[in-house]
Amino acid sequence: MRIYEPDQFTLQALKNTPIELALDVPNEVIPTLAGDPAAATAWVQTNVISYTPSVQFRYIVVGNEVMPTDPISQSVLPAMHNIQNALAQSPAAANVKVSTTIRVDLLGTTYPPYAGAFADSAMAYVVPIVQFLAANGAPLLANVYPYFAYIGSSGQVALDYAIFGTGGRVVVHDGVLGYQNLFHAMVDSVYAALEKAGAPNLQVVVSETGWPSAGNDGATPENAAAYYLGLTNGTVTSGTPKRPGQPVETYLFAMFDENQKPGAASEQHFGLFTPDKQPKYPLVKFTN
Repeated sequence: MRIYEPDQFTLQALKNTPIELALDVPNEVIPTLAGDPAAATAWVQTNVISYTPSVQFRYIVVGNEVMPTDPISQSVLPAMHNIQNALAQSPAAANVKVSTTIRVDLLGTTYPPYAGAFADSAMAYVVPIVQFLAANGAPLLANVYPYFAYIGSSGQVALDYAIFGTGGRVVVHDGVLGYQNLFHAMVDSVYAALEKAGAPNLQVVVSETGWPSAGNDGATPENAAAYYLGLTNGTVTSGTPKRPGQPVETYLFAMFDENQKPGAASEQHFGLFTPDKQPKYPLVKFTN
């Protein structure tokens, strides 16, 4: 599971469970941790080391969807270095990987998938981060939302392609590769971008994906259920056309509807559960 900031109640609840955790460093904290190694060490000590090995930390995620134009963008990589160094001081946490989460629209080109490439304006930000990840054996985390690609396509993306409804039919031919769903195509466009950025062996982890059940075009309970059913029916375990047999580690967003969240109406309806903890998709099997 992934949480977006240290929450002591959640961390306590995860003690001595088999659940692996991706823990975010909130964006607003990044400049402090970048400029002060002692602050990074204290953050890691308080929020990670004090819970290990009882809590199984998988990733420390330094920033969510930071863009090159954001004021904190120059602080992300230094903060990653400082967090990495702080983790290395503890044998119990030394194997925890440090990464960051990008938006797919950091890519200037996503179609066809083989042409995926980071925007020129993003290269100075992305390439040093990618080099850090490759040097430390850590994956790149990417938030992948076929829903937003679908509603932003002005009708060019078919709904069935976005919600795994093609019945095995290849919709996009990309050289020798064929794509039956938009999720695989988007992930492979990130892989193609990483190849062009000099990191052909870097793993992509999908740190967020989901489909809303209400609020905007295409956001219905039926479409959301179809998306989750398709996603959990072997899509992530089988790998992508570009990386067959390599499961796509994927985090679903989100656990609960956020009925007070500002922004587009659909943003309130990405939960797998309602705010009163009722499952929205009882027919979808989310666990083995």
